[in-house]
Amino acid sequence: MFEARQLVFYTCATPLHMGAGTAIGAIDSPIQREVHSGHPLAAGSGIKGALRHHLNRAWRKHGDIVRLFGPEKDASEHAGALAFTDAQLVAFPVRSLKNGFVYATCPYALARLKRLAANADIEARWDVPQIKAGHALIASDELLRDNKLILEAFEFTKAGDCKDIAAWLSQNALPAGAAHDFFRQKIAADLVVLADDDFAHFVKHATVVEPHVRINDETGTADGGGLFYVENLPPESILAGLALASIERGRGKAEEKLPAETVLGRLFDGNGGEQPGIRDAVVQMGGDATTGRGLVLIHPVGA
Repeated sequence: MFEARQLVFYTCATPLHMGAGTAIGAIDSPIQREVHSGHPLAAGSGIKGALRHHLNRAWRKHGDIVRLFGPEKDASEHAGALAFTDAQLVAFPVRSLKNGFVYATCPYALARLKRLAANADIEARWDVPQIKAGHALIASDELLRDNKLILEAFEFTKAGDCKDIAAWLSQNALPAGAAHDFFRQKIAADLVVLADDDFAHFVKHATVVEPHVRINDETGTADGGGLFYVENLPPESILAGLALASIERGRGKAEEKLPAETVLGRLFDGNGGEQPGIRDAVVQMGGDATTGRGLVLIHPVGA
């Protein structure tokens, strides 16, 4: 069905709320999570909609958007040539006693990332580690205090290093350029690998939960019963997924249809100055756009 695919990293520049639509406990509007792991995710349908909306504003020729994404209303006419997998969590920022915060990950998240990379024909020259609860692999001993890694209120014992994984992520997860130098270097120095259960605790309990108050339009004050809580992925969270493409599916002549590689090329690199691509662009995704939420850096790996 899909003849071309590309690995894409999504890095949160601001808190990201991809809503689940169902209240959980005290959180009125939680984020999307995988049922089996509890890891936050960004649904592929939401990513596709956000990218289409972004390009609708950026491109003058909306006919080209239809060629890539399909008809906006009459979906029975033909399918789009693009699809996106759910963006899976790769690294999660966790407060640290040293260096402010670390990029935390776990064997499960790394195994899935390596599988995504293989599906996109990208070589990840590192092995998925095994680690016991209460222990951590660290990229740099600078993170240690009295030979312990302190994250939030928890202590972890060093069980080895993860420099090869940190170097690969640093080189691939973010674009080149001075604007991203600090964060590339921080990934290389401050990545830690925790056991799956330890990592699951942080991604469940260390998200950004913000109170919102509904304002009464007449009085300009808080509306009674209008307090609600919204969950967000924190800034610097890193996710990854695949962008998939097939040959253009319109009803035109076969020789005039865009091949799958060109479909991905148009998406990421555009088609001239009037049609910029989304490579290394910051795109708004999810809810609360008017409060500055949901700004996500899109970085495809490779050509």
